Amino acid sequence: MQNGRYVHLFFLDGVGLGGDDPAVNPFITANLPRLTGLLGEGWYLTRQSLITERASLVPTDANLGMPLKPQSATGQATILTGRNVPELMGEHYGPKPNPAVQAVIAEGTLFQEVVDAGGKAALITPYPQGYFDAVARGKRLLSAVPLAATEAGLALMTADDLRNGRAVSPGFTGQGWREHLGYTDIPLLSLAEAGRQIAQVARSYQFSFFEHWPSDRAGHRGTLAEAAAHLEMIDAVLGGLLDTWDDQNGLFILTSDHGNIEEKDQRQHTRNPVPTLLIGPGHAELAAHIHNLTDIAKITRTFLQLPTPDFV
Repeated sequence: MQNGRYVHLFFLDGVGLGGDDPAVNPFITANLPRLTGLLGEGWYLTRQSLITERASLVPTDANLGMPLKPQSATGQATILTGRNVPELMGEHYGPKPNPAVQAVIAEGTLFQEVVDAGGKAALITPYPQGYFDAVARGKRLLSAVPLAATEAGLALMTADDLRNGRAVSPGFTGQGWREHLGYTDIPLLSLAEAGRQIAQVARSYQFSFFEHWPSDRAGHRGTLAEAAAHLEMIDAVLGGLLDTWDDQNGLFILTSDHGNIEEKDQRQHTRNPVPTLLIGPGHAELAAHIHNLTDIAKITRTFLQLPTPDFV
């Protein structure tokens, strides 16, 4: 692998690019100073690529030529493999992988490709002990991302990793671990601190993945105002991350598996394009190769100089 280069994939579940109605789209009423400063006013309404000095934003097709609404299992598997998984399955499927999606993931993902190339990879979102216990009892299935990590022989991060700064909570601050999971010794982070910690942890790996699933929940539940507040939280985290990011060596990729939160007049997934944000060396050139979710893995391989797998 090319010395010194690394990729971090900051995954937001259920975030699309919506329309211009402020009564529906929380992006319009949310105060998002860091993303707006990076991309310009009204970036969340674009249907064309936006290129600035530091970043590229590409509206990205999550439908992948299939009817109905995209789902998490096939969308996430597509991001991590570069294969059109809904097309292979004959449908969008989710939220958890069925045996057919599991089989696609077992054939190889970016996690496995980096490990096979002699690099280090990690899913840097941690899981509480109750999660591992439920999986062991057969009461819970792994979703696509942790399944991909474990298929590559990687250990999922735990509360100990969160305590010691090797992981960052899906909710960013760690407060949920204290209030809802009983881990009273988990350090509390500000939103900016969480972003800085993600950037710092990413430097330890050639490929790292942060999974923020509460954005999808904010689409399925809650009010427009609550969705806007959730987007503001993400913006604050990205502010800390951007202040710390190494633009010379690291490729930062933000993307999603399907739309949801951008249409608060309903509570289902959407067929809207999802935002793919790139920051790092050659971001504009890489952005030119992004059209749909299969291209996320392709630009990652290009940046890290990974060979294209036989299964693609």
